[in-house]
Amino acid sequence: MNMVIKMQNDKINLIRENIGRKLVGKAEAIDLVIAALLCRGHVLIEDVPGTGKTTLAQTLAASLGCSFRRIQFTPDVMPTDVTGFSMLDTATGKFTFMPGVIFNQVILADEINRTSPKTQSALLEAMQENQVTIDGTTYKVPAPFMVLATQNPIEYVGTYALPEAQLDRFFVRVRLGYPSAADEVEILERHDTKIDSAPLNAVVEVEEVLELQRETDKIHISSALKHYITEIVSKTRNHKDVQLGISPRGAIFLMYAAKSGAFIAGRKYATPDDVQKMALPVLEHRLVLTPEARLRSVTAADVINEIIGATPLPEAGD
Repeated sequence: MNMVIKMQNDKINLIRENIGRKLVGKAEAIDLVIAALLCRGHVLIEDVPGTGKTTLAQTLAASLGCSFRRIQFTPDVMPTDVTGFSMLDTATGKFTFMPGVIFNQVILADEINRTSPKTQSALLEAMQENQVTIDGTTYKVPAPFMVLATQNPIEYVGTYALPEAQLDRFFVRVRLGYPSAADEVEILERHDTKIDSAPLNAVVEVEEVLELQRETDKIHISSALKHYITEIVSKTRNHKDVQLGISPRGAIFLMYAAKSGAFIAGRKYATPDDVQKMALPVLEHRLVLTPEARLRSVTAADVINEIIGATPLPEAGD
């Protein structure tokens, strides 16, 4: 393994192990969140209450030494609560900008589907362009910048479904699921002995996070692999069970995800296996199935797995 990549990989392991001190048995979910961080992406954590969604977001922020704010979304949260607003200073007669919670490096948008579409959309510009425009003035958000949003997919009363434009801005969707029997015993043991009550300390600094992102950018992805990604994405747009296929943004995110998968594995280049491993978390939430497909209980995962199985692997390229 290249020495530089090994050093960076050691830092990733520190983040992974630190999160694991609070979140038991969720290695795959932790790696997906780290992959999104490496690619400057945002994460939608979707699962039933009590499975560790908030814990995952909080422990990631604590591990990075980044500024962190939690937004508990409710129907009365306003867009200005998120982005900030201009206030008139009566002493000077000038407007002063009062920044909102979005001006932090890691944002936990808790229960994002409980707030209005207008407030949800307040996140869009920051998530896509790392900036916020208020009263005609543009303000940059800090780097690194990451939104981790949670939602409960079961309870629909008093919620507002995320529109496709919002879903498409999330790099990956992560599902935690219930723990295994052994993991649940471990959780009970930790709570009984208060073993996980101590606060986490940061294991990497902000500049080290930015360096990890820059190193991920350098991972090589061949032309053949880019064509492979394009073919997978193109097939979603013409599939009989798909009403709305994967956007070009989805293809770009899948390419970035393959790079992050390679980097986490300690390689300087991406492989078809990296693409396949990241295809579901990157693409699944972007597909809109036809009503007929949903009636037949076809899922987005079924479609993606079918397409990957039918797409020839690329030949070794440059």
